Amino acid sequence: MRRDDGSPGSAIGANSLRQPEPNVKGGLSVRSTRLVQEFLAGSFTRKLALAEMAAVCGLSPYHFMRAFSRTFGMPPHQYVLDLRLDLAERLLADSRMTIADIAHASGFSSQSHFTTVMKKYRGVTPMQSRTGKLNPKVR
Repeated sequence: MRRDDGSPGSAIGANSLRQPEPNVKGGLSVRSTRLVQEFLAGSFTRKLALAEMAAVCGLSPYHFMRAFSRTFGMPPHQYVLDLRLDLAERLLADSRMTIADIAHASGFSSQSHFTTVMKKYRGVTPMQSRTGKLNPKVR
């Protein structure tokens, strides 16, 4: 995903950017789109295989990845990362959990992985997000 300024990442309102494009040529059917969204909404915090996501739609992993990317405008891995980052941001803002616990609860393999991904895609570290110290480039 790219914002208007061309930098990678997505703002806190990433849900609006994640809406599927219905009936796009070569994309998922409306039914498959709904099924995979429901599956991912309930499973994004655990380790997921592309084959598992493809099986929800009854497609091969290769076909699923191409169709998913056309429908959502991003590959499945990026979609899952965005779901995890959205949850992590909510937990950072609304709880006193440690950053390591938030990383684990959001489905990241470690606090380090969480920090790296958040810095790359959201432009701030978890601690900066928690304290409200946003990167001036993001504003």
